[in-house]
Amino acid sequence: MRDANAHSACVDAWMDRVAQGLPPDRFAHLFERAFSALWRRAHVTLGEVTLGAIVDRVLYYASERYPVLSSLEVNSAGLYCVELQVLAGGLPRDELAEGLRFILVEFLTVLGNLTAEILTPALHAELSKVAQEEAGGVERGSESAPGISEGEDGEEAES
Repeated sequence: MRDANAHSACVDAWMDRVAQGLPPDRFAHLFERAFSALWRRAHVTLGEVTLGAIVDRVLYYASERYPVLSSLEVNSAGLYCVELQVLAGGLPRDELAEGLRFILVEFLTVLGNLTAEILTPALHAELSKVAQEEAGGVERGSESAPGISEGEDGEEAES
């Protein structure tokens, strides 16, 4: 079974690949894309109501630690980050990165605990795809991560 350390390592690797040196507003936009990818993948299994409740909890804890994150809102696609993107230009990049990292790790950890880590490989693969897309490596949906194949209904299934 994986733990929060595996989720931390995945998020840290993603941040190292794509977020280094980005200005705060672009980093907030990239975070929104990454979170949306995780939301879409988890939505297939858990649905909007369950995901909404999970994200509400994650945002509650994140906002306590990082008050600037209180501008984030849950919507049907995951998180609405436009206000944060506007505010991000005036924030220290390290503080923003720390808060957004917290949200990603906490979200992955809660989902992992809730699903006995069944979704973890697919969620980590989605985060990796966002990194590849940002680097210009893979178009969305053009290939699956190693160990993940698409089932008959288009859902990814672990092989």
